Amino acid sequence: MFMKEGIFFNHDKLKIVCEDVLSTDEILKNSVDLIVTSPPYNVDIKYNSHDDQITYEKYLEFSHKWLSRCFDWLKDDGRLCLNIPLDKNKGGQQSVGADFTTIAKKIGYKYHSTIIWNEGNISRRTAWGSWLSASAPYVIAPVELILILYKKDWKKNEKKTSDITRQEFMDWTNGLWTFHGQSKKGAGGHPAPFPIELPRRCIKLFSFVGDVVLDPFMGSGSTLIAATLNNRKSIGIDVDEEYCTIAKKRIIAEANLFEKKLHEMALEKKPQKIKEVAIKPTQKLLNVMVN
Repeated sequence: MFMKEGIFFNHDKLKIVCEDVLSTDEILKNSVDLIVTSPPYNVDIKYNSHDDQITYEKYLEFSHKWLSRCFDWLKDDGRLCLNIPLDKNKGGQQSVGADFTTIAKKIGYKYHSTIIWNEGNISRRTAWGSWLSASAPYVIAPVELILILYKKDWKKNEKKTSDITRQEFMDWTNGLWTFHGQSKKGAGGHPAPFPIELPRRCIKLFSFVGDVVLDPFMGSGSTLIAATLNNRKSIGIDVDEEYCTIAKKRIIAEANLFEKKLHEMALEKKPQKIKEVAIKPTQKLLNVMVN
């Protein structure tokens, strides 16, 4: 089957685009309901196809460019959940969260709120500044931010289905989220994965069933897995073919509801029955169509 150049993987509910976020033409303007992403942090992570150690000024210029593209792709009531550091000290102290907020508002985004993700990874720290001295100590918070931005209209007026539970809504509208990060091994070896729990919460809280979710820095595919498991359509963009392969494999392995659709449902027309199965990572019972 012929597939357009740049489209790494395509299905009626999911698409992986192996292209640069700054140049791809695979995303239509005003077509995306929710963007959930975690861009490169510019902290010298060894990516295959991205320089993660440029000057901070160039990093902010790059961020302005991709945020502008995402702004065009969002619908007027579209939202952006942006996972970024609060600040950074590698290569000099920088107010990353504040700078991204400023850039986004200049582009035209409107600010809604900030969620604090307590990842609890303070044990990984190695920089202390002036040890046991007031001379020049480093203060490092073991948290990251999830900026909640939107394009024009915060309120969504379409009558669609929400699938968030009462307890999830009560818990997640509290802007302090505590859960662990994602190991590289558990994400196919990608150097900077984020846990499925992060996009899962954002997707259920800020989008409706059937909405289109985009991750312009797809990486290991966590956003697409969460979207698939929660009945959203999704698009992932990544410039690196190896990471696109990792994402595809993870989607098939971890969202096995999707695996069923890909490998069997399109080929078979046999009568089906409903079976309840527990699907990681959410461990919730889902109805799956099986032969």
